[in-house]
Amino acid sequence: MYAVILLPSTSHAIRAEKILREAGIDCQLVPIPRHLSSDCGICVRIPRQAREAARAALEQARLDIESIHDLGA
Repeated sequence: MYAVILLPSTSHAIRAEKILREAGIDCQLVPIPRHLSSDCGICVRIPRQAREAARAALEQARLDIESIHDLGA
């Protein structure tokens, strides 16, 4: 079970990955799932239980996010 964070651009996703790693949150850059967006970009995948910690870390860094979606069974 995991969540993905959609961001406005690839550069935002790369910056988000760095911020989350520095905050000790496990994350990985992955392609945006097709059912979430037809854009061929990247998003950040995190463990679902890290969702609120990730949101807080990105807000503290003043990084805009588009949305966070839970995925997986």
